[in-house]
Amino acid sequence: MKEILGRVHSIQSMGTLDGPGVRFVVFLQGCSLRCKCCHNPDTWEEGGGTLYTPEQIAEKSLHFKEYFGHDGGITLSGGEPLLQADFTCEVFRLCHEKGINTCLDTSGSVLDDRVKKLLSVTDRVLLDIKYTDDALYQENVGCSLNLPLNFLRYLNEQKIATTLRQVIIPGLNDNRENIEKLKALAKDHACVDKVELLPFKKICQTKYDAMGIEFPFAHIPTPDKKTMDELESLL
Repeated sequence: MKEILGRVHSIQSMGTLDGPGVRFVVFLQGCSLRCKCCHNPDTWEEGGGTLYTPEQIAEKSLHFKEYFGHDGGITLSGGEPLLQADFTCEVFRLCHEKGINTCLDTSGSVLDDRVKKLLSVTDRVLLDIKYTDDALYQENVGCSLNLPLNFLRYLNEQKIATTLRQVIIPGLNDNRENIEKLKALAKDHACVDKVELLPFKKICQTKYDAMGIEFPFAHIPTPDKKTMDELESLL
């Protein structure tokens, strides 16, 4: 049997923003989308990163198990972990054997048999619903809104705990209509038990500069606290 290898961009041993509790966060290399608000353009290239076996990642996560507590565990993010579904699945399977909670941070842009197998060993999904309008998705993400919505429907069918996440971008989705649609999505899918709104930030500008590429949303400001509070209140 051919050895499974994964391309890893970076590892954060004690993350607190990538799922419940304290998380061992693995950022995988490679993404097929080109979101104009992307904070990690250095993860796009699918041929980069450092090669790891699932066993190596699971073993590393085990070193931090005592810090996880009741809610924490391992999160695989990216890039897009669905592009390395076999690797991610094996990491999660091994972590389950060690009693470690598994969390998948994804755009929900792929749903095939390999991904479904991965989801069978996934305890929670952090699903990015970047916009609730298909035209905005096509223009600013590079795929249809139908992809993450189909993914969400499958999560609901499988009763997989789901957190919906959305980066709030002034002028694009910082409005009542968008939040009401996001709220309706959560209400219509019983698997969703949390919705997170995250303010758009531009700390990634240095990455774009270093790579010599344009940051498409460089002209857009970070939403102020008042706006974020108002949108939160709508939820």
